[in-house]
Amino acid sequence: MLEFHQVYKSYSTPQGPLQVLENVSLNLTAGQSLALMGESGSGKSTLLHLAAGLDLPDQGHITLAGENIASLSEMERARLRRETLGLVFQQFHLVPSLSVIDNLRLQARLAKRDDADWSAHLIERLGLKGLEKRYPEQLSGGQQQRLAIGRALAPRPPLLLADEPTGNLDETTANEVLELLLSLIRETQCALLVVTHSPQVAAPLDRCLRLRHGQLISAI
Repeated sequence: MLEFHQVYKSYSTPQGPLQVLENVSLNLTAGQSLALMGESGSGKSTLLHLAAGLDLPDQGHITLAGENIASLSEMERARLRRETLGLVFQQFHLVPSLSVIDNLRLQARLAKRDDADWSAHLIERLGLKGLEKRYPEQLSGGQQQRLAIGRALAPRPPLLLADEPTGNLDETTANEVLELLLSLIRETQCALLVVTHSPQVAAPLDRCLRLRHGQLISAI
């Protein structure tokens, strides 16, 4: 589903090139969950952006759903994201002017995979039944994050990328949201890559890798 092979990534700075990722190789198969841990500045978010085709490596190869990301045009990468990826971030990125149900179905509609029955099932599983006509500002933080997860899973993507998905939530709510996320991942057989600094988030996943100064140094 996702493979990094000897990937390098650096950015230009006034002080010269800053190496962010160095010789990173990893793979994620269909239905598998993987946590990527590391301190702030270790390269976790850069790796996630590369996996989503939002940025390109300097060296090495990244394959997503059998396609070499670097060989695709920007438009083709956008198409691949629509067809292949669900994205969940620490910031919820809900559309303020859309209702709960319209936010939920937004990504599926863009991917031309809108399914009313599946959306209704997600609303129930997310604990948002009866709130379909509310707007994001009328929801709690936990409800907003559950809605963001539902939106990402509405098109039934084969891969979900999550960047600190519980980072803005209190511990109790974070545990509830994580449990729901993993339950829905099992239900949909979606592969999952989670970037996190939290051992509690990483613990229930199938595998865990750690980044330090842009290098994968260990598997847990």
